[in-house]
Amino acid sequence: MQVENQNLYTRVIELLNQARQNVAQTINNTMATAYFEIGRMIVEEEQQGKEKAEYGKRVLKELSEKLVVEFGKGFSETNLRQIRNFYLLYSIQQTVSAELGKDHTAPHEFKNEETADTVSRKSINQQTLSAQFKLTWSHYLKLMRIADLNERNFYEIEAIKNNWSLRELQRQYDSALYTRLALSKDKAGILSLGQEGQKIENSKDLIKDPYILEFLGLPEKSFYSESDLEQKLIDKLEHFLLELGNGFTFVARQKRITFEERHFKIDLVFYNRILKCFVLIDLKIGELKHQDIGQMQMYVNYFDREVKLEDENKTIGIILCQDKSESVVRYTLPENNEQIFASKYLTVLPSEKDFIKIIEN
Repeated sequence: MQVENQNLYTRVIELLNQARQNVAQTINNTMATAYFEIGRMIVEEEQQGKEKAEYGKRVLKELSEKLVVEFGKGFSETNLRQIRNFYLLYSIQQTVSAELGKDHTAPHEFKNEETADTVSRKSINQQTLSAQFKLTWSHYLKLMRIADLNERNFYEIEAIKNNWSLRELQRQYDSALYTRLALSKDKAGILSLGQEGQKIENSKDLIKDPYILEFLGLPEKSFYSESDLEQKLIDKLEHFLLELGNGFTFVARQKRITFEERHFKIDLVFYNRILKCFVLIDLKIGELKHQDIGQMQMYVNYFDREVKLEDENKTIGIILCQDKSESVVRYTLPENNEQIFASKYLTVLPSEKDFIKIIEN
């Protein structure tokens, strides 16, 4: 009877948690939609003033004074201007996305209110966004500050898909997730990021280079051992899973494998539910050596032959290192390699200049 009661309790809790999520989602959708409509009303009212800037300023000022009395400080002139910009950006997003589908060689940017306004006045009578807004207003305030349309779409899609909090969205943006994923893609692949988010279809789609591990709290170029790094990753496992990407579940640390009375230990073992394969991670302090790659190859071969099931895909091995020679990696691995990858990790968020160097290299 006690077991049955526990089962009832579990099911009730799940139902209530789901109900809370649904309520929160409804609130988010309703408020964002309301702000979108308010922005549309403001723009249409301004256009009746024959596009005169002074008339537009007066509309915002007078509307703000009345709304603040009725609803509070949330409707200051500054906030109304943000609501107006929200409409301008998202009302034209559908049109611009179609244009990008035809020619995605140059991303569209809206660096100021006037630029967005100019485009909007050309498309104001066209169909506006039909998709529901599924994030909080705070999320959209952050997204509106991303100028590039593809990049903004990517972060919105991933935030919805992975249920990112505002803090998680900020962290992923600060770590340049879009840029890191886009580095290895052609123009069509970059466009796909902006239209569908991150798609994991093969082993290479899982890999980032570099990985950003600033959440560990380890200073740059400070002495620490591989075991210290491993322990920090376990302590911050939730953050590490977020950095690894979609579909990862933790399996083991210091996984021991034995053959011919010899014992070896794999630092971290994960499983990716999307690709249906094991992912082995080895941590290396300092520069990567060809022996490290050979060791990972041995681990991957062992898992493929002794651990994975017939309906599972081949094991992937990732070596996280502080530094690496691309030539050592290239000549140690076979040309058709799709299983072993070496990526650098950074323990602090790179500066803008550092990211530019990453892109250039």
